[in-house]
Amino acid sequence: MESHNIQVQEGVIQDACFITADPGKTQSGMTGRGSEAKTSRNRDGTWTKKNNKSYFGYKLHTKINRGSKIIREIAVTTASMHDSTVDLSTSDETVVYRDKAFTGTGCKVKGNGSMIRGKLSIWEELRNKRIQRKRAQGEHPYATIQRSFKSGTTKLTTIPRVFVQQLFVCAGYNLHRLHYLKRST
Repeated sequence: MESHNIQVQEGVIQDACFITADPGKTQSGMTGRGSEAKTSRNRDGTWTKKNNKSYFGYKLHTKINRGSKIIREIAVTTASMHDSTVDLSTSDETVVYRDKAFTGTGCKVKGNGSMIRGKLSIWEELRNKRIQRKRAQGEHPYATIQRSFKSGTTKLTTIPRVFVQQLFVCAGYNLHRLHYLKRST
């Protein structure tokens, strides 16, 4: 990326989004198919709830370059898996931005206390705004993938197949993003 004059800022952003799937039906209407018949039920997808809304399917975890918004690494888990269980960062990365789903995980730099503390000082609010601007870049790939590529859902029923599908979706997003970056330089 440096050979094409694409600026890479220090740090990576890790985030996750839901990939919704159809849970399937218990009675598919096909009787007498035998015990080895493939089921219409989704095998690996799970239910989860976020902001009083239920989701069924999978979760796409990504690690994104800050600044260029290029996806560097992905992982696919069930929807009920918590974000903090998947750590895509390596030991040589000094700056990793994550959202509040990762507050329970170990980190190199400690914040200043828990979230339930009352009113923040002006310095803490300014610090939060600085970090918020950097972390917001992690949401842009998901918006592009879901709106432009229409890939927020899947019909696949196992995690390995969903992983391959999302690998191609993220590769397409990276090509789209590189085209934009080359055009803007």
